[in-house]
Amino acid sequence: MKPEICFTPIDLPSWSRSEIFYYFSKMAPTGYSLTADLEITQMRRILQAAGKKFFPAFLWLATKLLNQQPEFKIAEVNGQLGFYNVLTPLYATFHDDDKTFSLMWTAYDDSFPAFHDAYLRNQRQYGENHGILANKDQLPPPNAYTISCLPWIPFRHFAVHSYGNSPYYFPSVEAGAFREQDGKTWMPLSITCHHAATDGWHVSQFLTALQAEANAFEAYLL
Repeated sequence: MKPEICFTPIDLPSWSRSEIFYYFSKMAPTGYSLTADLEITQMRRILQAAGKKFFPAFLWLATKLLNQQPEFKIAEVNGQLGFYNVLTPLYATFHDDDKTFSLMWTAYDDSFPAFHDAYLRNQRQYGENHGILANKDQLPPPNAYTISCLPWIPFRHFAVHSYGNSPYYFPSVEAGAFREQDGKTWMPLSITCHHAATDGWHVSQFLTALQAEANAFEAYLL
C-alpha cells in the first residue's frame, strides 16, 4: 500500500537532538560520507529466479529501511523543522543515445511487487524523455531523496556534498558496479548525510539492516 505523505513538526525544546542540530546546521554546517560493501549474492539470485529487476529492488529496500528512522526524513517546511513519515526515491535513468541522464521518481509502496510494477510503468511512460526531469508534467514531491547508481565504476568511495539549496537534510545514496570475489557478489554503497540530522549510529543501523534484509529478500516477493 502506498502511504499518504504526512509531515510532523518537531518540538525543538524537547527534541533530544536540538543542540546537536543547532551546532551542525548553524555554527558548523557539516556533512559526511562513507562507503561500505554490500554483499548481494543471495539477493541477486532471488530476484533473477523471480524475474525481477535488481535496481528497483535496491531502490525499494533502501527506502524501506531509511523510512524506519525519522532522522533520515528530517526537512524544513515553511520555516518549520519536522520529519516526513515516508521518503520517495528520486533516481537517475540513463539515455544510451546521448549518454545523458534524467531524474525520475517512484512513490514508495509497502509492497515490493507493487513498487516494482510502478517503477516499470514509469520507465515505459517517461524513460525516453530527455532533460533533467523525465516526469516533465510534474515536479518531484517534497519528500524525495536522491538515490542512484554508477553501474560502470566499482568505486571504493563516493561522496557528494551540495547544500546550495539549504536547508536540505535528507541522505543521498549511491551504489556502484558489482564486484565478484570468492564466489560472492559485492556492491559498493555510499551514503552522504547532513550531520545535523544524523550521526554514524543511524548510518550503522541502516547498513546493518540493509545487509540482513538483502540476504532475506525472498520474503518480500509475495
